[in-house]
Amino acid sequence: MIITNVRIITWEENNRFLEGQSVRIDQDRIADIGKEQVIRNKYPNDEILDGQGQILMPGLICAHTHFYGTFSRGLYIPGEAPADFPEILKKLWWPLDQSLSQEDIKVSAQICLIDAIKHGTTSLFDHHASPEFITGSLDLIEEAFVETGLRGVVCYEVTDRGGKEKAIEGIEENLRMISKLDNEKGLVKATFGMHASLTLSDETLNLCSKKIPQNTGIHIHVAEHQVDEYDSISKSGERVVNRLNKYGFLSSQSILVHGVHLDIQEINLIAKTNTWLTHQPRSNMNNAVGLGDVEEMLNAGVKVCLGNDGFSNAMWEEWKTCYLAHKLWARDPRKMNGNNLVKMAVYNNSDLVTQFFNGSRIGRIEIGAKADLILVDYEPVTEFNVDNIPWQILFGFRDSMVTTTMVDGKILMKDRKILSIDEKKVAQDARDLSKETWKRYSSKFH
Repeated sequence: MIITNVRIITWEENNRFLEGQSVRIDQDRIADIGKEQVIRNKYPNDEILDGQGQILMPGLICAHTHFYGTFSRGLYIPGEAPADFPEILKKLWWPLDQSLSQEDIKVSAQICLIDAIKHGTTSLFDHHASPEFITGSLDLIEEAFVETGLRGVVCYEVTDRGGKEKAIEGIEENLRMISKLDNEKGLVKATFGMHASLTLSDETLNLCSKKIPQNTGIHIHVAEHQVDEYDSISKSGERVVNRLNKYGFLSSQSILVHGVHLDIQEINLIAKTNTWLTHQPRSNMNNAVGLGDVEEMLNAGVKVCLGNDGFSNAMWEEWKTCYLAHKLWARDPRKMNGNNLVKMAVYNNSDLVTQFFNGSRIGRIEIGAKADLILVDYEPVTEFNVDNIPWQILFGFRDSMVTTTMVDGKILMKDRKILSIDEKKVAQDARDLSKETWKRYSSKFH
């Protein structure tokens, strides 16, 4: 396939903005880039996809999310509104994940993945919890990825809040999925999920450290709220990152989520161990937990990525929130330079997902890279050049401008019509199932 009549943002290390050039796709990869007529002449028998003057760029990446959170949309929380983040966990997220059925798991994943396709997000890291259906839960999410055609990394969050047996079952579910997907060449990989230090005993942490396979990391919430630090100090006499490091969890394979209340020593330790950290500004604002100084983290050498924590998979909304929220939080318009935002959302996210897929370059338009691409119907009204792309995106792009989404060389949405799955059927299934889920949720308050 040759994609013609496009303007190209490559997101290479030395980013380029190309006009009058075409991209050739061979199976799952970008095979050639060059002047349109030259490419057409080289491959006269290839199918032509006319980009109609749109922008061709790599698909967006979400470094941390919760698919099951879909079923919280519009949910009424009984009683007094939660006063802080610990109460949000106790009144919303924990009763909700305890209410999920087997069917809920797959359909909620499908809903999120459809949302991702529509908004140009092609790779996602899901962090799952369903205490009443643990074993086999990750298979259902994998099935949703395969059906929709998107790329992803899955895990189950190990926690002690359901007791020892469920903690062990969560460990085994992670291990089973890691083993199942380790050598497969498909679109789904697995890592080892844990909830947070505040819901994990030393006994469980020790067991996880012994069970995790070599060269496998963890995906865990860290210092999202001060309570995580207070809890860690009371349990171990150490702050969260130090506690996790004692068990060998910090590494280039591990993903720490949030990091809002880290101190400088913890930040330096994360950098020293080459551990990843993901930032979710919309979630931080919604939960009123504050904003970590991610620019300082970047300056310290931390590989900060961008996720959405279960908010919509319209990732440019996360970009814009990140750009604005840090300025307001610091009362400083110089905070969150557009280039630092791109460092997180494009380059670090790209490096993270590439690492999980055996070094197959993802998130770039360059020869040999995976063909995870989107077309964006954006007509600039000012000069569009390689230097101002971050600000064109921040102030001009809308997620609704995505018209075509491709993963691994397969078109999942064309001209805003989803091809890989029946969107209306899935939406109806979700409405039907969520009614019963909400009943189970409400019953936990009576």
